Amino acid sequence: MNTNTATSTQREKNVQRVILIEGSANVAVLLAKLWVGLSTGSLAILGDAIHSLTDVTNNIIAWVVIRLSAQPPDREHPYGHRKFETLAVFFLAALLVVLAFELALQAIRKEDEVIASSTLELGIMLGVLIVNISLASWQRMWARRLESDLIMADASHTFSDVLITLTVIIGWQLSAMGYPWLDRACALGVSGVIFYLAYSLYKRAMPILVDEFALDPELLTRTIRQVAGVIKVNRVRSRWIGTDKAIDIVICVDPELSTEESHTIATEIEKLIEQKFGVTDISIHVEPFGQ
Repeated sequence: MNTNTATSTQREKNVQRVILIEGSANVAVLLAKLWVGLSTGSLAILGDAIHSLTDVTNNIIAWVVIRLSAQPPDREHPYGHRKFETLAVFFLAALLVVLAFELALQAIRKEDEVIASSTLELGIMLGVLIVNISLASWQRMWARRLESDLIMADASHTFSDVLITLTVIIGWQLSAMGYPWLDRACALGVSGVIFYLAYSLYKRAMPILVDEFALDPELLTRTIRQVAGVIKVNRVRSRWIGTDKAIDIVICVDPELSTEESHTIATEIEKLIEQKFGVTDISIHVEPFGQ
């Protein structure tokens, strides 16, 4: 196993470990919210518990997806399976949109009802809030360290949990004090924030899923022309494969050059691109100029 393969394998193992730890924390949060919701009769807290159930489900899906994306290229997937991770980011963004819509809808339709409150239940919900804040910060740290869009998407989802739980706590307490309309106002504000988080995730995932260029083609063309022997650059294409870039190039050289000389030019191009852009997945097709 070479160094790059070993590094990639360790990365995937770390991503899976982060997801498993997050899933365990989400199970604990789910049970805490469910107990408080049932003991106080708060529909908002029970709804928040249902939302935590979706978080646990997301963790299971994400764990399966990351195991799939870690598989090496095969006959059906010659570029590997890294886009499954990006697809999971898109799926999580879609869930955020649904969540934001449902939250706004419930805020509009909710009837003014005063519910029970006690110090014990409030303490548990504040504990849940602290757990989610710590979990989101921890996930963001690992997302940056591992360069994982999936973990970053999960961190954004966990941050939305923080906002929703905070809104639920405020609405719950204000409702108990006789101001139920403030609960709806807070919920609508949180809904807007979640929509923005979902939009950010879409901006991250969509360029990869629709094969938007990973590197500016004009910049790549100018870089390739610096190599001696390149007469013309016929085509330059780049794409994202997970967090990695792949480049496809067609160049023209003097038709009198030998195969070995043409290969030397292609090798120089590969070295230059790797040095300047850090890309190693490079495909170069050499054609004779004027033929």
